[in-house]
Amino acid sequence: MKFQSPDYVRSMAPYQAGKPISELAREYGLNEADIVKLASNENPLGMPASARQAMLAAVSELGRYPDANGFELKAAISSRYAVPADWVTLGNGSNDVLEIAAHAILQPGTSAVYSQYSFAVYALATHAVGARAIVVPARDHGHDLDAMLAAITPDTRMLFIANPNNPTGTFLPAARVEAFLKQVPERVVVVLDEAYNEYLDPALRFDSTRWVREHPNLILSRTLSKVYGLAGLRIGFGLAQAELTDLMNRIRQPFNTNSIAQAAAIAAIADDEFVERSYRLNRDGLAKLQSGFAALGLDYVPSHGNFVLVRVGNAGAVYEGLLRQGVIVRPVGGYGLPEWLRVSVGLPEENDRLLAALSQVMSRAG
Repeated sequence: MKFQSPDYVRSMAPYQAGKPISELAREYGLNEADIVKLASNENPLGMPASARQAMLAAVSELGRYPDANGFELKAAISSRYAVPADWVTLGNGSNDVLEIAAHAILQPGTSAVYSQYSFAVYALATHAVGARAIVVPARDHGHDLDAMLAAITPDTRMLFIANPNNPTGTFLPAARVEAFLKQVPERVVVVLDEAYNEYLDPALRFDSTRWVREHPNLILSRTLSKVYGLAGLRIGFGLAQAELTDLMNRIRQPFNTNSIAQAAAIAAIADDEFVERSYRLNRDGLAKLQSGFAALGLDYVPSHGNFVLVRVGNAGAVYEGLLRQGVIVRPVGGYGLPEWLRVSVGLPEENDRLLAALSQVMSRAG
């Protein structure tokens, strides 16, 4: 039986997540404890102890529904970012925030602009509501803001920017983004995805919440899956002025963030020591990976996230070779980068393991 479904749904390709450790162990008969996963941009330190304790304290209330409005978590976010609580939209990960925004603004007959080599969820969120995608060619593997501005058409209602960008790790300086925001028509909602913001060098950091106060058409998207180490709990949030936030909360599913995730997020947001430790580990790991790739004679894109995009030639074969050695990375052929792999930063010993395995695989491939 052929079910009736919109053509734009049938044309969509499902999102491909990084291979789980358990799946690789089953496929190749490997010991899970010996597998290194550097595929999904997770924090190799895991979750902070503060969040773990908060989770345990919340377990006794799991027989009840979570706070549908997330009062305490919104209050923590409001205090942290100095914005009103009614500017906060909670999401089941930042992916949820992106999809909520698309459902609130886009529809068939409208369009969204995003960059080549940008996060796959922008395409999924756009196509899922029947909107038209305008994909702007990348510049040096990153966003070409001038070209994105020129690509806006009369039916454009949304524009996605990732900064830093996944999967390429490129970064747009604050002054460049600020100038761009001033040129975007007010009818176009800009979603600024800052999933990797906390990994930026301190000299590059900026207060993007100031832009939310100045631009009623701006949504900031943040996640606690990366530096905060809560990837398995799926918790994120959006910041926007009240009118946009109201629209998003009309779309947001009831109870879209669970009690455990809310409790852990409140604790993690306040854990500055853990965030700083994670930043330093990532800074050193990035340097190790990038110098290791250079020593192997491999091209890579200098990264501002917690991953590196590296060019290995026959990426499918190299990926398979690494899997056989118990190392999981991320192929990015689906992004139009068939010769590249994305490698997440791990613990020092995991980075060493990846570089050693990659050296062996590349030597055999050569």
